[in-house]
Amino acid sequence: MTQPTIVFDLDGTLADSARDLVATLNVVLAMDGLPPTRFEQARDLIGAGARPLIERGFALHGRTVAPARLDELYAAFLDHYHANIANETVLFEGVRTALDEFVADGWIMAVCTNKIEAHARTLLKALGVDTLFAAISGKDTFAWFKPDPRHLLSTIEAAGGSPNSAVMVGDSQTDIDTARAARIPCVAVSFGYTQIPVHDLGPDVVIDHFRDLWAATRPYAPRRLMA
Repeated sequence: MTQPTIVFDLDGTLADSARDLVATLNVVLAMDGLPPTRFEQARDLIGAGARPLIERGFALHGRTVAPARLDELYAAFLDHYHANIANETVLFEGVRTALDEFVADGWIMAVCTNKIEAHARTLLKALGVDTLFAAISGKDTFAWFKPDPRHLLSTIEAAGGSPNSAVMVGDSQTDIDTARAARIPCVAVSFGYTQIPVHDLGPDVVIDHFRDLWAATRPYAPRRLMA
């Protein structure tokens, strides 16, 4: 019987990384003389990647950023963020217990994120869970990235799993669209980073805490695991 595979998004799903991302955004905004953005304002801007985050940060101050300057600020963002990647970032409550539960039951686990792969690996190592995943793929791992379904399908293949027995766990429109395009069930967490309530985005299941993830995956698990 094929081992089941569970693939996780990272920011807003496994890790509450908003404070470190917003702190880096404010460093970048200051480079162009803009004041810092309040955390409460900026948290919901996260989720689409660093470039859109910078553009959204400028927009909050009524500014746009030219493409060439955006490239420079993006590079600065990546450098600063990588050096400060886990100052305040933590796993969401219940994540480690849930991961251990899936490992103990023989699931293959992987991460599919639009974070740069090196950043994802550094963060997961800092959080003490990197060795639990058979594959960790980022925005630059393959020639495509979410919401292109090939990012998810390639991650599953790299982990040694099969799309026919896989589940995606994410927090955003991007994750849900990716899973849907790959014809893979999607479990969405309600506490992540999205400007639209996740219940309105059409995932297969929504959970409010990682303690609920085990039950949420039951309909998609092989019969052996449902016994």
